[in-house]
Amino acid sequence: MKKTIPILLAFLLLTSCGKGSESGFSPEPGHSGLLTVVLPATSEPAAGFDPAFGWGAGEHVHEPLIQSTLTVTNPDLTIGYDLATAMEVSGDGLIWTVKIRDDVKFTDGEPLTARDVAFTYNTVKNTSSVNDFTMLDRAEAVDDYTVAFRMTRPFSIWPYTMAVVGILPEHAYDPAAYGSNPVGSGRYMLKRWDRGQQVILEYNPDYYGPQPRMEQVTILFMEEDAAFLAVQAGQADLAYTSAAYSDQSVDGFSLLSVQTVDNRGINLPVWNNELTSDPLVRHAINLGLDRQRMIDNVLNGYGTPAYSVCDGLPWWYAVTAETSDDPEQAKVVLDTAGWLAGPDGVRVKDGVRAALTIHYTAGDSVRQGLAAELANQLKELGIGADIKGVGWDTAYDDALSNPLVWGWGAHTPMELYNIYHTAPGSDSALYSPYANQAVDELMDAALACTDLEESYALWQQAQEEIAGDVPWVWLVNVDHLYWVRDGLAVAEQKIHPHGHGWSIVNNVDQWSWEM
Repeated sequence: MKKTIPILLAFLLLTSCGKGSESGFSPEPGHSGLLTVVLPATSEPAAGFDPAFGWGAGEHVHEPLIQSTLTVTNPDLTIGYDLATAMEVSGDGLIWTVKIRDDVKFTDGEPLTARDVAFTYNTVKNTSSVNDFTMLDRAEAVDDYTVAFRMTRPFSIWPYTMAVVGILPEHAYDPAAYGSNPVGSGRYMLKRWDRGQQVILEYNPDYYGPQPRMEQVTILFMEEDAAFLAVQAGQADLAYTSAAYSDQSVDGFSLLSVQTVDNRGINLPVWNNELTSDPLVRHAINLGLDRQRMIDNVLNGYGTPAYSVCDGLPWWYAVTAETSDDPEQAKVVLDTAGWLAGPDGVRVKDGVRAALTIHYTAGDSVRQGLAAELANQLKELGIGADIKGVGWDTAYDDALSNPLVWGWGAHTPMELYNIYHTAPGSDSALYSPYANQAVDELMDAALACTDLEESYALWQQAQEEIAGDVPWVWLVNVDHLYWVRDGLAVAEQKIHPHGHGWSIVNNVDQWSWEM
């Protein structure tokens, strides 16, 4: 089967030929403006390109490309404007008023107005199982180019939600058909979708912003080994890959490494576990790990140490990086806490052995490798550790009493809230037994803040409080790796979130071919 992949690719690329000069596109000198990118098979949107059914949102957030958004995230993850020209929030934080551009058309020629924006948000609120819109009561068009969002509660980070919601055309929206035939106002139009194989995007000649540098972008969906074969055959210009292939070389290609907050970490149950219920044990585990060793041994060097779920983002409390990676001091902490070595080298206190089982999702080689490396390092601290692969159907229950290797990382502070804040109607956080009233109050104050940038300081204070509890230990941020054809200049990348998929092509319109 693998040997036939280049032939299949050749067929797909022949069927994706662009219009060339007839399209009205003005290519860069010496190149047609065509591009072929390989993304993981899991990147193909099952429900199509409909923001109401998760396109652009969810855990693997990205810019929707086909549709416009009100805001965007800048390279430093602060907020910039796309359709929006101005926005303000009321003193009580319950009404966001956004002014939008008056020169935008959908690809069917109809103008985009505030009514389309309100329609989109109300539709997504009532339809999507991916977007969390519990903070939105309703959206209203104030006039043709002003929309008001009426909130159920203050939500200072609403601009980050607006950065991933593509705007739908009220006049041309059919939920049964839109995902396969989207009408948008973004940089690109969907020219073709061969399910299970490829998507072809073509530049939008009526786009209100700068003309994209790439006329046509073909996205192929492939498993990892097939993606590497496509690179070797020269039938892709950029293709995702993993650290397992990083020691390879391909003529005419180089390896691009992109920094991420695609992190891996373990929860340490504050309750339901005799060992990790001791806060000094949790501190010792966090302190005693050699994260760079994990990166070298499991990721072939392609990663960065993780100290939180939001390293490097505007709301990160950077001091968390200062209390880690000191195994000798970790041993002192355990000794002082009364966890002393038993006859077999495993520490014991009051008849309780310092032993645990680290769970990981079966079939995920990176999480398995990190679990194994973590177990080895814990044994060096005198903590016995085994590893166990489980399915997601049992993983959530297992995490109530055992550490589980998780993957997180998003372009919004809500990631912090969802992991650490006490869940509504519960006595603990959502993913692991933990609750701290001071943390809850600081996060609630951050959401209630009417100044987005001022809210960052409150998120940081919450993390400072969390650092005293250590309910989670963060291990590594996994670099996203890509094979890139010589001569292709990939535009500056933002820190990628969790999910090795569409993030790389967020700014594909700005890529170029070098002479």
